[in-house]
Amino acid sequence: MRILFRAHALQRLIERRITKECAKKILKEGTIIESYPDDRPYGSYLALGWCGDRPIHIVYAKSDEALIIITAYEPDPAKWSADFTQRI
Repeated sequence: MRILFRAHALQRLIERRITKECAKKILKEGTIIESYPDDRPYGSYLALGWCGDRPIHIVYAKSDEALIIITAYEPDPAKWSADFTQRI
């Protein structure tokens, strides 16, 4: 399936020093930790993966044709459980 990057996602990747390759790896190998089926125009997901020793969250939507990366960030340890899978 194709992977598309929204303009916002590309800007955030640059600002947060996350590579496109890292984001793609997380989509393929990461774990979905939340889903948002009511998001429009497509339901979306929050995936957790690792780039080296950095935990990274990727928010993406899934259309019939592509996975669309919406944003990416390194989760704040003060707002997430120790394994970065649950909000606190």
